[in-house]
Amino acid sequence: MDDSPVEPIRSLVDKVYRTDSRRVFATLIRLLGDFSLAEEALQEAFAAAVENWPRDGVPANPRAWLVSTGRFKAIDASRRRVRFDSSLAEIARRLDPCPDQPPAWEADEVEDDRLRLIFTCCHPALTPETRVALTLREVCELTTEEIAGAFLTAPATIAQRIVRGKAKIRGAKIPYVVPSLPDLPDRLESVLSVVYLVFNEGYSASSGETLTRPDLSGEAIRLGRLLVELLPDPEVVGLLALMLLHESRRPSRTSPDGDMILLEVQDRSLWNRSLINEGLALVGRSFASGEVGVYCLQAAIAAVHAEAPTSDATDWRQIAALYDLLARAAPSPVIDLNRAVAVAMRDGPLAGLDLIDSIFERGDLAGYHLAHAAKADLCRRLGRDDEARASYRQALALAKQEPERRFLERRLREMG
Repeated sequence: MDDSPVEPIRSLVDKVYRTDSRRVFATLIRLLGDFSLAEEALQEAFAAAVENWPRDGVPANPRAWLVSTGRFKAIDASRRRVRFDSSLAEIARRLDPCPDQPPAWEADEVEDDRLRLIFTCCHPALTPETRVALTLREVCELTTEEIAGAFLTAPATIAQRIVRGKAKIRGAKIPYVVPSLPDLPDRLESVLSVVYLVFNEGYSASSGETLTRPDLSGEAIRLGRLLVELLPDPEVVGLLALMLLHESRRPSRTSPDGDMILLEVQDRSLWNRSLINEGLALVGRSFASGEVGVYCLQAAIAAVHAEAPTSDATDWRQIAALYDLLARAAPSPVIDLNRAVAVAMRDGPLAGLDLIDSIFERGDLAGYHLAHAAKADLCRRLGRDDEARASYRQALALAKQEPERRFLERRLREMG
């Protein structure tokens, strides 16, 4: 028996919850076959850990203990409820076919349970919007507010998508499996969009006190590596390359006080060369296939930045050309905005400002703080201070992330 004090054990339980709760949840869904049962079992398992671990000691494999405990808690709950709802009888029998035998699984065998869960949440029976929202909520435990920030959508809309998605999975009895190889490519696009949105929320959080959430970006990269092993499609490889190249800049993106540092003034000696080298190799691998898609093009843009020893040495002509291709391959207002910034760096701030104004004239990105911040910066560089201040104020009114808000406030102070 472990004689450790209660408080350190509770701290350990909290740490395990932060690092492993989503993996435990995914495995419980596979074992129980139901979102609600798995959620209840997860909470029961961690409650049991808080009660039992100080008394009995921390198990050698906490995740396996939590899965087993959650599974048996679900069995007990189903047995108690079966008298009230005869439909639960079949669930109880399925959960516990051999009551005297331990569960036939090992922790090492369920490492890709979250990948199975992603493909379940991204089933073609669900709408594309529901697939992404449900996966972000159930796989990565983002709140509805965080998902809404990533989608530029109202939280109530996201909540409705999640509820309807769960109901559809339950009603249609969508299986919790990785699709067969012939079906995999058709399911891949929505899965990649989910992984990339998770990464983006980790790389630049939509709200909160910190610029980044390393847990989310790290999880997205882990899922990206699993996808490359499962299906080494050029776009899968391109997405992993893109995430690695962006992640390589993390150490230089904030000051010791947590303030945001723009790319042009980052200390590039802090960039992670190991991630850069891996990302560059993957970019070469994806382009060698001859099938260049959206993620491959974005990875190529990140590669140009990664290869520049200084900001002044950045090949903006090549970046602008890649954005031209990207805008044709996947037209979107956000890509148009990024292209405008690249054109401004290549041809001067007025050329970029004209493009941003045309985006606003179309009625796009009015609620996107980064669009207003980009316009403000170009106006500032042109000496159009009144317009710059107005755009900075608009960006500040829309920004929800504290480091970005502090940056915008500092810009306003600098402009008087």
